[in-house]
Amino acid sequence: MRFLLGLFFLNSLGVFSQFKGQVVSENETPIAGATVYNKTKKRATLSDEKGWFEILDAAVKDQIIISYINYQPAIIELSDKKRNQVPFQVMLEPDKELQEVVVTGTLKQVNKLDSPIPVELYRASFFKANPTASVFEAVQQINGIRPQLNCNVCNTGDIHINGQEGANTMVLIDGLPIVSGLSTVYGLSGIPQSLIEKVEVIKGPASNLYGSEAIGGVINLITKLPENSPIWSLESFSTNWGEVNTDIGLQYKIGETKALLGINHFNYSNPIDQNEDNFTDLTLQHRVSIFNKFSSPKNTLGIRLFYEDRWGGEMNWSPNYRGGNERYGESIYTQRIEFFGKYNLNSDWFLQYSFNNHNQNSVYGQTSFLADQRVAFIQSVWSKNSPKHALLYGISFRSTFYDDNTVATVDQNLTHLPGVFFQNKWSFQKRKKLLLGLRYDYNSLYGSIITPRVNFKWDNPEQVASFRLSWGTGYRIVNVFTEDHAALTGGREVLFEETLRPEKSWNINANWFQKVYAKQGYLLELDGSLFHTQFSNKIIPDYETNPNQIRYGNLDQKASFSGFTLNVNGVFSSGFQFVVGATLIHTNWTDEGIKKQPLLTERFTANYKLSYRLANLPLTLDWTGLIVGPMRLPLLGDRDPRPAKSPWIHDSNLQFRWISSSKIEIFGGIKNLVNFKPPRESIARAFDPFDRDVDFDANARVIQTGSNPNALSFDPSYVFYSNQGRRFFLGVRYALR
Repeated sequence: MRFLLGLFFLNSLGVFSQFKGQVVSENETPIAGATVYNKTKKRATLSDEKGWFEILDAAVKDQIIISYINYQPAIIELSDKKRNQVPFQVMLEPDKELQEVVVTGTLKQVNKLDSPIPVELYRASFFKANPTASVFEAVQQINGIRPQLNCNVCNTGDIHINGQEGANTMVLIDGLPIVSGLSTVYGLSGIPQSLIEKVEVIKGPASNLYGSEAIGGVINLITKLPENSPIWSLESFSTNWGEVNTDIGLQYKIGETKALLGINHFNYSNPIDQNEDNFTDLTLQHRVSIFNKFSSPKNTLGIRLFYEDRWGGEMNWSPNYRGGNERYGESIYTQRIEFFGKYNLNSDWFLQYSFNNHNQNSVYGQTSFLADQRVAFIQSVWSKNSPKHALLYGISFRSTFYDDNTVATVDQNLTHLPGVFFQNKWSFQKRKKLLLGLRYDYNSLYGSIITPRVNFKWDNPEQVASFRLSWGTGYRIVNVFTEDHAALTGGREVLFEETLRPEKSWNINANWFQKVYAKQGYLLELDGSLFHTQFSNKIIPDYETNPNQIRYGNLDQKASFSGFTLNVNGVFSSGFQFVVGATLIHTNWTDEGIKKQPLLTERFTANYKLSYRLANLPLTLDWTGLIVGPMRLPLLGDRDPRPAKSPWIHDSNLQFRWISSSKIEIFGGIKNLVNFKPPRESIARAFDPFDRDVDFDANARVIQTGSNPNALSFDPSYVFYSNQGRRFFLGVRYALR
């Protein structure tokens, strides 16, 4: 570690009533909020807004550690040989490996605090407080983001941002549209968390840079660089349900090219039926993911192979019954290959490229669903900076081939999407930035689409605060299978009431960010936003006109999502840290003069993460949790006895982490501490999954009979959370660097 210290001296007796100094950056700018820790006395304070600090009762040979995020820490050992000049100055040097750099908002690396677009950044260490086997489960720790299960039997799911349905969320890997279409159904659970270096989140439309599917927000999964990875690493954990997840990482070189190999294996093969409905509470899964990333000065290339075999259904189902009508089961075989990378032509010009091939062989009871998807993408981006302007131009092309064995792809299964975009970030009056952006896409099915955006940022360096105001538009095109899995599972019929038009939206977001420092030894970060999104041509599946059908159409009236979100992060010199967030959401649309709340959309969510590192032991305690307010659920008519709304969800987790002297980390704890579970009879008519004793009329409505007094049919789409209750886990991590 390198640091520069100004000369300082102490009194001749070697004991100090005061220990004063100033912390500055490499250009001698005062650093507010730096932690000044007397390791010998176990005392700490923070530098004030002008970088000054003071520690009382410091003595000769006390060791002082001065640290601040994004800078290398300075270590000072007080010595009686250094006297006479008080106060002194400590100059911290930037640590490039710790810079809070974000790329999702502008396609360029910028400091998070300088970005005119509010981007939330979560490092891999954030998710260690509650270890999970996949990214799909991990992101529920982020305020305003909620993974939503859509099927009780096969556990398909999507990710909601600020209450919007998962089809509006775009998931990127290294800034590229890898997760889309078919892969949004089961592919999210196949991304190993161990490969992720950090996660960047934009809440609100990002179609200006990323096109369709980014209408509600973007989650960018940034994978590890080989040069920043351990020589080899191992992480494995298991639960008392029988889930076993193992990640192995290996760094190696081929000539001058550095490479990272990652292997993930997950297995759950223990059918459990605690709610006694004769159906598996959790989908059984066996998946393997092999990831290899190559890095050279000009090029990075990632390759991933993925295979998964999953099934859920009646407890006595086996592969022998696959596709038959003796035992009900939903069995999905998935094979997938991905290529993605970036090539730097020069300092101002780069190419991004990706290709993925996804094959799905699945059955849902007697319904067979066979699908293939191939997506090719290439993008050229050029940027140029001047003292006041940062220009960025791009041209992209995306080709999607999709084919399945349904009538939906008889006529058209190939879509081309060329696009061009530009943006200019203008810095003026030192504290203000204005970003203007515009994108033009030509969809081979739907024609021309234009998506502009405007972002404004104002800084207050004295208060370490910033204000951002954003306006933007977005669009998306429906994909039935990925958006409504109920179209295949159960017995609902899919009907299109019209030729669907692209859904469009505009969004306005006001964001305030501020850091609060205190000499008592704590740092607070406050990040709050007000948001409003208005939709036209809103595509809404209608489950209620006929409970045994799903009707698709564009809403003639407006639909809106509004709300407020707040994150509070706290760091204390005592070793205590917390992240607490809450989001209030108001959603509605008007249909034939009646205002309705969408299905499976909460009005309130909250997340918390509290960590405490014991001072005298290599032990860290973590307490994490998720709280979700009631949601309106899809019922099968007025006689359906199941509750129309979900209860309050509270999923709380406790974990301990112990690091031995040999750097082996042991972790374990309890998941779902309060043992929250959905109602026992969530699957309608689980005893008759093939509807053998159900009578239908000419309009496909269920007829009320003596043996079916509530006029129900088999329906596993009434699901809002996992059926897993309380469970214990234990694991180990080790990394050789």
